[in-house]
Amino acid sequence: MTESGVRGTRPQKVRPGDRGARVPGWTVPTGLIMLSVIPVVAGALRLGELAGGAAVTPANARFFAAPLPVVSHVVGASLYGIVGAFQFAKRFRRRRPAWHRRAGRILVVCGLVAALSGLWMTVFYPRPEGDGDLLAVFRLVFGTAMAVSLVLGFAAVRRRDFRRHHDWMIRAYAIGVAAGTQAFTQLPWMLLVGPLGEAPRALLMAAGWVINLAVAEWIIRRR
Repeated sequence: MTESGVRGTRPQKVRPGDRGARVPGWTVPTGLIMLSVIPVVAGALRLGELAGGAAVTPANARFFAAPLPVVSHVVGASLYGIVGAFQFAKRFRRRRPAWHRRAGRILVVCGLVAALSGLWMTVFYPRPEGDGDLLAVFRLVFGTAMAVSLVLGFAAVRRRDFRRHHDWMIRAYAIGVAAGTQAFTQLPWMLLVGPLGEAPRALLMAAGWVINLAVAEWIIRRR
């Protein structure tokens, strides 16, 4: 055996164009936070409207009539999107496993609050103009899928099945932050065509969920 075989060869630097180049550890969390900012800002404006006693209009009357579900949804979804992004910082997660576990428990609660309050609003809130039956069905399907993914992910980690825990939590987070993606799926239509009708709005909203889930499944299978 050669000396290099005993001591090990000197590690080579990875060039940016090499296949083995790694994405910086905070790139993914930063991107997810930026994606989450869109619904977080929209939710903050909604809470400000409720707290400031804004004029009641047909567009917001349902929120003033029953504010608890929308407040729960905004707070739960905002915390879930922002704090959840840090769970994707691989090195940070490994260096602080206790933080990861504590934050994970909080995120399960926040995610379930966001999903279940969203389902409640879909079923019981009067529908605003532009929201039809098709969009209601999509919201029920994806909201239920998010809640189920969170429960399955939590059950998996209780069994110490970390692989399935990781997979289900990725799916749940993909659904939970889809509101940011939906802004981008709807914007081109609004700029090029004009106001959204019921069917285009429903399909473009669904596209946001599908895109996020497709990316999630690609990450899961690639790993």
